[in-house]
Amino acid sequence: MRTTPELLPVLSRGKHRTPRRGACFMEYASYLAGETWSDHPSCTDPALASLARMVNDCTSDAARGRLVTLIPSVIGLTGEGTITGIRLAARAASAALPIANEGRQRALAAGLLRSDELLAGFGESPSSASRSLIRCALDETPGASSWAAEFLTAAGALNHRSIPLMCDAIIRTAVVGIADACVQDPDDRLRELLSLAIEDCAGEVDVHIGTAHRELQPTP
Repeated sequence: MRTTPELLPVLSRGKHRTPRRGACFMEYASYLAGETWSDHPSCTDPALASLARMVNDCTSDAARGRLVTLIPSVIGLTGEGTITGIRLAARAASAALPIANEGRQRALAAGLLRSDELLAGFGESPSSASRSLIRCALDETPGASSWAAEFLTAAGALNHRSIPLMCDAIIRTAVVGIADACVQDPDDRLRELLSLAIEDCAGEVDVHIGTAHRELQPTP
């Protein structure tokens, strides 16, 4: 943070009333975007914003400053609605599942199985990036995956109105699971997760723009 001008807020944990008191990742984004000061700005998809807030709060004080360079990248990434949340939940849970403790592994495996089911319902092929991540993570944790499959069978169908809440719960569990994991580099893993999630959302924008461009081309 030594390279940040003094008039800019300092990145820190939690919610802040004004920039003078510091800023979490998304408050900083609202500041840079020229929006009203908020940790829930309209410039960023809600699921991506949730992931950013969690990564901000679960990163150590010593490493949090390294997140600053990612902040401008979330501005304008408003997502594609429900499916963006599912994809981001899948990204987060896939990163956390292999290293989380047993209790969180079971919850994350259940979340991944449900996410895979939902993505299939949206028409995503088994070879899509999100579903491939899910499959690899579940293959690494057969015990948790088996438990989760039995649990979801007993739980029955999901109420689709609860999908955003489900995605948020998966993201929160995943980030805490990484932060608390017995690994040497939790801060690096959290930053990488957020960076990859931003790339995922930026990729959605590129696909959308490319599709719109093709639709505007004159018919030969």
